[in-house]
Amino acid sequence: MKFTRQQWQWIFYDWANSGYGILVVTAVLPVYFKAVADHAGVSAANSTALWGYANSFGTLIISLLAPLLGALADYPHAKKRWLNLFTWLGILLTIGLALVPTKYWQVLLLVYIGSIIGYSGGNLFYDSFLIDVADNKQMDRVSSTGYGMGYLGGVVAFIIFLVAELSKGFGGLLSSYGVARFSFILAAVWWVIFAWPLLKNGRQRYSVNSVTNPFIDSLRRLRRTMHHINQYKQLTWFLVAYFFYIDGVDTIFTMATVIGKDLGIQTTMLMVVLLVVQLIAVPFSLLYGWLANKFSTRRIIMLGIIVYFFICLYALRLETLIDFWILAILVGTSQGGLQALSRSYFGRLVPKNDSSEFFGFYNILGKFSAILGPFIVGIVTQWTGKSTVGAASLSVLFALGLVMFIFASAIKDK
Repeated sequence: MKFTRQQWQWIFYDWANSGYGILVVTAVLPVYFKAVADHAGVSAANSTALWGYANSFGTLIISLLAPLLGALADYPHAKKRWLNLFTWLGILLTIGLALVPTKYWQVLLLVYIGSIIGYSGGNLFYDSFLIDVADNKQMDRVSSTGYGMGYLGGVVAFIIFLVAELSKGFGGLLSSYGVARFSFILAAVWWVIFAWPLLKNGRQRYSVNSVTNPFIDSLRRLRRTMHHINQYKQLTWFLVAYFFYIDGVDTIFTMATVIGKDLGIQTTMLMVVLLVVQLIAVPFSLLYGWLANKFSTRRIIMLGIIVYFFICLYALRLETLIDFWILAILVGTSQGGLQALSRSYFGRLVPKNDSSEFFGFYNILGKFSAILGPFIVGIVTQWTGKSTVGAASLSVLFALGLVMFIFASAIKDK
């Protein structure tokens, strides 16, 4: 399949914010935060829990606003403006992470929460742009390629960071904390450079009619959608299923590094593991798109959920570095593909002119699950004293997600 220029611009936004995803959310900031918190006297279990709570709280705000923001973006030419607003918020606050003094770990968490709002808000409008750049037949391949290129972009940004890490700050130019701060600046610059084509040239094909007061009209449209939600039964039940299974996906993504630290794995080895996971995710994301075209999107989504269910059960036996490697590789095989196909599956269900409004609901359920998952891991970890048990508890959510998805895919809207 040959992609258009607009599709490549859309795909490279995923490449652009992948630096934030791997460097800030997954690899560096969790370790940096635990080091800063440890120096301030915070225990390992409590710093792990606080990291989970921060991720939960950071997504809560954007989750509550997502449907309204989505509705506001459905007016002509509005989607690109909102994409720019939240993207620049995320970029500026990512730079801000590098400016917070190490003794203010509470401020570091607050700035991170703000950057999550920008990152998540930008992804809301980015996801809804899929409707504008691809038709129903193209969505699986375009969405999967976006995730694949995102992981590849993350690998390249991560390698640059590893050069700084393994060379001890470019030959002593940077301290260990300085290397972490460099990674935050790198993530922000990476985001600016590769998101710029879509931020500048994004073209919205579908929209509702212009009105004099978009805010009031958006509230009315939201109320009307909620009142008539029973007209979209398959879409609604898919969102319920998505709420459960994406919970585990997002939580494993955000909590993996701190769990590895609790197992006693050295920071450098954690970085290598994450790099390999990113590399594995590139071809497997593309493979998921190919398999969806061959066997149906529904069946391959179910496969991804089942793989994650066994990943959670496997977490119970995590003791050694080899165990952690096995779990990480399994995550790499399914993370991007499951997320990509969920996005394209939903994209085919939504009314095109109201796509951003409906992606707002998609976003709110995805983000509310990201509130629930880290909270569950935090509570179970503090209760048992074992973060591996906290990770294993997510298997219940994947089981519920699979059952709900099977039910949703059997429904035929009138």
